[in-house]
Amino acid sequence: MTAIIKREILSYFTSPLGYVFLAVFYAFSGLFLWMNCLSSGSAEMSGVFSLMFYVILVIIPVLTMRTFAEERRQNTDRLTLSSPVSLFGVVMGKFIAAFFVFFCACLMLLLYAVFISAAVGEGAEFGWASFWGNFAAIILMGAAFISIDIFISSLTDNQMIAALGSIGSNIMICMFDIISNYISDDGVKNVINSLSVYGKYLEFNQGIFSLFSVVFFLSISGAFIFLATRVLERRRWA
Repeated sequence: MTAIIKREILSYFTSPLGYVFLAVFYAFSGLFLWMNCLSSGSAEMSGVFSLMFYVILVIIPVLTMRTFAEERRQNTDRLTLSSPVSLFGVVMGKFIAAFFVFFCACLMLLLYAVFISAAVGEGAEFGWASFWGNFAAIILMGAAFISIDIFISSLTDNQMIAALGSIGSNIMICMFDIISNYISDDGVKNVINSLSVYGKYLEFNQGIFSLFSVVFFLSISGAFIFLATRVLERRRWA
């Protein structure tokens, strides 16, 4: 699995893909930092994280669209399926590589926080507790979306279809709160609200640390990694 992780990370930076992802992430995070903090003299970064939520929905598929789709298109997935590494190891290797690039992008937010904390005048204090809650939320949410989008990539041999399908799925998952508003049955509404990714993210954004929300995001990641493994297993025996 280590070889797969190294190969996948290297592939992100031997092509424009990784650089495009990082450039877009840094450009929007810098813009939102200026809009919410620098232009108003505020040290509260929750607004930056809230806006980055929507950006991440769209740009994470850039990382995941080629994970399996490109291999299927070039028929090189046969080598992967016949490798001595377990199929779970293959999926986890690709997941960890994509997550590593995403985590590197998120570290820029930590640098912003250090900069703002140093710039805060005497008598004021930077809200590190709020920052770490938001940072944990964006990391957990990113892991969940990466696993979902890797699963979608495993279903097709077309990168564009994988990217558009991933964006559509990410947006649909985040619309559960809106959908629940049009449902009158309280039982069904509660079930839909409990599956809301955005609702769980808002808890962290508002300073509420919920163990249930942590387990929720980790469960999504685990479930879709398992589903992607099953897709590969079916292809191996097809």
